[in-house]
Amino acid sequence: MKIAVINSGSSSIKCKIFLMPSEEMLAHIVVEKIGEESSLVTFTQKERRLTQEEIIATHYDALKRINGMLNEHNIVANFASLDAMAHRVVHGAEHFKKAVIINDAVLQIIEELIPLAPLHNGVNLEGIRISQKKAPNVAQVAVFDTAFHETMPKEAYLYALPYELYEKHKIRKYGFHGTSHAFVMQEAAKAMKKDATECNMITLHLGNGSSICAIKNGKSIDTSMGFTPLEGLMMGSRCGDIDPAVVLYLQRELTLSVDDVDELLNKRSGLLGVCGQKDVREIQKRDDELSHLALLMLKRRVVKYIGSYMALLGRVDALVFTAGIGENSSSLRAEILQDLEIFGVVLDREANLQNSLLISSDSSKIKVFVIKTDEELEIAREAVKILR
Repeated sequence: MKIAVINSGSSSIKCKIFLMPSEEMLAHIVVEKIGEESSLVTFTQKERRLTQEEIIATHYDALKRINGMLNEHNIVANFASLDAMAHRVVHGAEHFKKAVIINDAVLQIIEELIPLAPLHNGVNLEGIRISQKKAPNVAQVAVFDTAFHETMPKEAYLYALPYELYEKHKIRKYGFHGTSHAFVMQEAAKAMKKDATECNMITLHLGNGSSICAIKNGKSIDTSMGFTPLEGLMMGSRCGDIDPAVVLYLQRELTLSVDDVDELLNKRSGLLGVCGQKDVREIQKRDDELSHLALLMLKRRVVKYIGSYMALLGRVDALVFTAGIGENSSSLRAEILQDLEIFGVVLDREANLQNSLLISSDSSKIKVFVIKTDEELEIAREAVKILR
């Protein structure tokens, strides 16, 4: 079975072609800077990588280009020749607890949920509709970032607001990065030679957008992101947890509009807001007070969440680092884990420097893994389950 996984973003489309169930990746095509003066098209197949600049004005043009490249590189004749297409959709709210085959009713709900994820659901939906036009007879599957967290108990996902706001408006914690947390959970369980349902672990998706998940017996019981991806950890340009009265103060005392505050909290805060840079690699090269402060703030918040999730889980079998920062910053991992020595976490410093799969020592009470996330593969796996 050949499946295309489509991840449609605001100015990019990522497409991976998998042969399932062997999970062999046949190709990876990325179109970036859609609608700009010069777009970037990258094709990867095993060890071969081709990158070229083109003019791609719309998402329709981008998918048309990807469609043509499948034929050019002898992967499949076109989208219509695939067995299925699977789409990442950021927000499924309470409607979708697992992947679904897309029909008109599903499309309508995804559209209705755009206000909950205005930067994502709209472009996700556009990618689906274009794919349907290109391959009208191919099964289309939606896989939701929020679905993995639908196992959270009510006491975890409810806010201490009037209950009617949940009943009428579904204001609650949803959580995100679900496909990433699910993927690394399964890979960590394999590394421990256990079934995921036997494991308690804390997964740390640390990147420009970051979230932490507490997993008990293979199920999410709490996660740091909330009603939107803004809650939780300090991120590249998102503030994470703050006193909500700050928002009221900004509006009242500084006369900022709702849109102004939205932009401030999502695009001008976090690491960027504190030290003027959101790339951890660049911040770590600096030797100034605010750069040091930003990294200390980031580390402190990660440690605080890990500690609280340890208390919730009771027994923790593993900590799992993933995503851009989690997979690559050995120094930040070391600083985080140093604060966890009181819980019996012992780092293998050499393994950590090499970004090895297992970076805890034999004497560590909790295993620590570094696992490269593959959200597209997890989406393909979920699509196969629902199609069967």
